Amino acid sequence: MHRGKGMKFVGDSRVPAERKPNIPKDYSEYPGKTEAFWPNFLLKEWMVGAVFLIGFLCLTVAHPSPLERIADPTDTGYIPLPDWYFLFLYQLLKYTFASGPYTVIGAMVIPGLAFGALMLAPFIDRGPERRPTRRPLATAFMLLAIAGIFYLTWESVATHDWEAAKKQGEISDVTIDKNAEGYKIAQANTCTSCHGGELSGGASAPKLVGTGLKPEEIAKIAKEGKGAMPAGIFKGSDEELKKMSEYLAELK
Repeated sequence: MHRGKGMKFVGDSRVPAERKPNIPKDYSEYPGKTEAFWPNFLLKEWMVGAVFLIGFLCLTVAHPSPLERIADPTDTGYIPLPDWYFLFLYQLLKYTFASGPYTVIGAMVIPGLAFGALMLAPFIDRGPERRPTRRPLATAFMLLAIAGIFYLTWESVATHDWEAAKKQGEISDVTIDKNAEGYKIAQANTCTSCHGGELSGGASAPKLVGTGLKPEEIAKIAKEGKGAMPAGIFKGSDEELKKMSEYLAELK
């Protein structure tokens, strides 16, 4: 800075001397290439989202969710099935190396490593290229994840017993009198652990409602077994067996 008539001031050119109003940039010079976020771009996003939301609501009205009977915690034969987007994890738990004593591996270790690899992929491959062929590591991670999820989901759908699942979840209109002596005898002899608390059957046991069998036939099956049911499950007396058989035969 010099004194006198030749006085000069030194300032920062990054600080504007004049304050300009907050007016959106004019994008007329770039037609079709870019646009203002508000309201142009955001309005289009809202319109597309509204169309998909209305379509989804129409589908839920036209095709309501298939409901099953009331959940029965005493039915150990019931096999739950998760939603379709979790079927690949459900199938993974069926394999020997990821089930039983190794459930932690199938439920936490393998999914944790897989999703962790996907999260780390952008940090491992930090190249500026956007073509998949020039980003082999990231592309390989993504293709491997998609292939694994698709295969496990397909296997879960193909190997699941849909007929048994439909029967075990079937809604029954029969009201079971759980205070009846016949029901208590059946419960004491672990009949409800396989056939369910509502006696509507499970994955490996048929329903005991509307069997069409006579009391004598039910008593014989309870003593001698049938199919997957072994003999000797019923441990009660002959009188208790008669009361239980008559109770089950009357269930329509």
